[in-house]
Amino acid sequence: MITEIAPAPEKAAAEPARPGQKRRAWDEVPRWQIYVPLSIYLLFTLIPFYWILLFALRPAGSTSLVPWPMTFEHFEKVWTERSFGTYFANSVYVGLATLALTTVVALAGGYALARFDFRLKRGFMLALLCSQFVPGALLLVPLFQIFAKLSMINSLGSVVLAETVFQLPLSMILISGFIRNVPYSLEEAAWVDGCNRLTAFRIVVLPLLRPGLIAVGSFAFVHAWNHFLFALMFLSDQSKQTIPVGLNTLMSADSVDLGALAAGGIIAAVPVVIVFAFIQKWLITGFSAGAVKG
Repeated sequence: MITEIAPAPEKAAAEPARPGQKRRAWDEVPRWQIYVPLSIYLLFTLIPFYWILLFALRPAGSTSLVPWPMTFEHFEKVWTERSFGTYFANSVYVGLATLALTTVVALAGGYALARFDFRLKRGFMLALLCSQFVPGALLLVPLFQIFAKLSMINSLGSVVLAETVFQLPLSMILISGFIRNVPYSLEEAAWVDGCNRLTAFRIVVLPLLRPGLIAVGSFAFVHAWNHFLFALMFLSDQSKQTIPVGLNTLMSADSVDLGALAAGGIIAAVPVVIVFAFIQKWLITGFSAGAVKG
């Protein structure tokens, strides 16, 4: 027999708080006490960005506080004369390769941590966490010796591998926490339907991991894009340098071209800003979900 569900009664209009009823802290705080500190903080944050735009867009030698007349000569200079076009392409390659390699390896390792119990699992997890306290500078000597024996010095592949090694511990922990939030019964149901473990993971679990994969991949990309030390130590050919090292070449012991340096900084920052603008929702969801358990 089909039973019709009665429509829910309409909610009455909100009544004023009764004398004995508690009011929320938000209602008790005047709005100006919230918006004024936030406005001051926003102003304090945006002033450095405006200063960079000012130096990048105003003519050389100008002292105006407004970028007018506006010029793009500094951007043209760093892109052509200072080889920022090559640096930009190298950074894109390193960032995307690090993103792909880190995501694939972290996905496999995170699944093993989330779905299997093995001896010394807790110790392995502790080692992953402790590795985050190791500065990247301490890895330079052993990584340099390894890459020298593999004839990978002055190769973009060495930077990609070094960035991947540096990103894997945190990425595996985040992915394992996100996989734990996927019910194990979904995989079991796929096995009953005839899927093997790999097929069940690809069809059932992988689509549910999209926020976590986006969070891990974007974190790896941004870190590889901004990292200076590995590219400086492992790459000696100027045609293979990345943007952070290229920015360093704009500063010398005698003088600093502020206009070119500001233009190069904007070129370096724009891709990261665009990435975060498009994946902000997935990034927050992925990090919060991956940190709930594990």
